[in-house]
Amino acid sequence: MPPNNQTPDQLPAASAAGNPVAVGSGNKTPATASVKVKNPNSTQNTLKFSEIRDNMIIMADGSFRAIVVCKSINFDLMSSAEREGIEYSYQNFLNALNYPIQIVVRSQRIDIGPYIDRLLEIRKNQDNMLLNVLMDDYLGYISDLAQEANIMDKSFFIAIPYYSQGDANTLMSQSKGFFGKLFTGQKNAITKIDTVTYDKAKTEIKNRVDGVMAGLFQLGIQSMQLSTREIGEMYYNFYNPDTAVNESLSNFENVTSVYTKKGPTETPTPQSEVTS
Repeated sequence: MPPNNQTPDQLPAASAAGNPVAVGSGNKTPATASVKVKNPNSTQNTLKFSEIRDNMIIMADGSFRAIVVCKSINFDLMSSAEREGIEYSYQNFLNALNYPIQIVVRSQRIDIGPYIDRLLEIRKNQDNMLLNVLMDDYLGYISDLAQEANIMDKSFFIAIPYYSQGDANTLMSQSKGFFGKLFTGQKNAITKIDTVTYDKAKTEIKNRVDGVMAGLFQLGIQSMQLSTREIGEMYYNFYNPDTAVNESLSNFENVTSVYTKKGPTETPTPQSEVTS
């Protein structure tokens, strides 16, 4: 639900950053008002998105993203004719796109601890002596392998964008260079999107996702669009690679069921500075 100070035809995004905000009203003088200064160097200020809503990512610049996750196919085991067919279909898939996409391949270390614990539980309840010996050998092999090398898993994502002001104008603005954007700062700290633009973005994103998934189906690649909850888990895994291996977001439903909003970027005020 939108905040109380916004109308229903405006969808909230990230809160403003970089400007001091005075807390207090009425007859309080500036000397006694409690002031909370937002930290411009906060980690949340580095995030490019404002909200995750309706299976979409609302970026800080007012654009939208949808994420499609894909399964891999074993290209090396195919025959020459099958490889040529895949390459030709992939070429047609790219030529059919009239908007940019981003293909992300991510490698992540797998924690095989739960797998080993499961094997130990099976080994404990196994009465066959021969199977027990074989399982001991297998457990020793897996343990040694996990210590000597990192067992990795690859994930494949496609980011599908939509810009309300048009893809061509956005690509021209993106061509200004990385350092130019880095030192100019964020111009629009608060992003507000009206209902008409938001509904149009939902429709356009759905059409683009359906087109991408249909093109991947022609390649023999299974794919699906990530939901709001799954996008939140994806960002959690990306920004917390070490923690996510051992601590997953198992209770994500308790965090949000409709959308995820980037939290405030205020620095905690020391108790000695708070006045009433």
